[in-house]
Amino acid sequence: MTAVQTPQKALPEPLAIHRRKTRLSWMFAGLLVVIAMFAAVSVFGNENFGWPVVAQYFFNIQILEGLGRTVLLTSVAMSIGIILGVVLAVMRLSDNVVLQSVSWLYTWFFRSIPQLVQLIFWFNFAALYRSIVVGIPFGPELFAWNTNDIITPWSAAILGFGLSQAAYTGEVMRAGINSVPDGQRRAAKAQGMTPMLSFFRIIFPQAMRVIIPPVGNELISMVKNTALVSTIALADLLYSAQLIYSRNFETIPLLIVATLWYLVIVSLLSIGQHYIEKHYNRG
Repeated sequence: MTAVQTPQKALPEPLAIHRRKTRLSWMFAGLLVVIAMFAAVSVFGNENFGWPVVAQYFFNIQILEGLGRTVLLTSVAMSIGIILGVVLAVMRLSDNVVLQSVSWLYTWFFRSIPQLVQLIFWFNFAALYRSIVVGIPFGPELFAWNTNDIITPWSAAILGFGLSQAAYTGEVMRAGINSVPDGQRRAAKAQGMTPMLSFFRIIFPQAMRVIIPPVGNELISMVKNTALVSTIALADLLYSAQLIYSRNFETIPLLIVATLWYLVIVSLLSIGQHYIEKHYNRG
């Protein structure tokens, strides 16, 4: 006896979804293009912007040296912020109440004080301590330095930005670590991994998906916040531009030079952040 085969019905083809194009959206886009064209003509056709002066000073050696100081200060301060931020996050997530309290107090203190106030405070640290001494408590002094020799504009800027950034980065790290499911920790423990090994091999790489975007934003903010060091006479990009226009009175062109270099730095950092996020967002 042969089995009777029932005819199979052909599945309907999936419907194609077409996006409806409205005239209103095209009119709005055209209006934006027209406004952008008028703005470009107004900016580049206005002689008061001093575009020849901008071109003259764009690669000025004093501007480039200030640019290098801005990049170096950003790199050092963010490195301190990231390393110390990881330590603060681990302390905050620890079962030890003392470590949790110290991490919370540090974060509360440095997030509460504006960075400008911290810069000025560190720059005037010698008013509190004329010398920095290393020695045995209630015993002899081993080493002593003049505070003014240690707390220079550079060290004051690094302390002000690095310690403050660690408080923000620590909270970002803590949120990223908490985003990893507990099952990952239990699986790593079942494999015989130590807590330190499971953290760096299992937990932290997965937390990077959550950590990278806000840390990238903090890095970009750090580039712009370095302009505050002009208050302690550190010749960064902005302060270098200010020194030049205080001599030739070309204020607007020199500010445009600094603005363009900030745009270049932030654009490069944004591109790097995009590829790092793409790397960690792989399945």
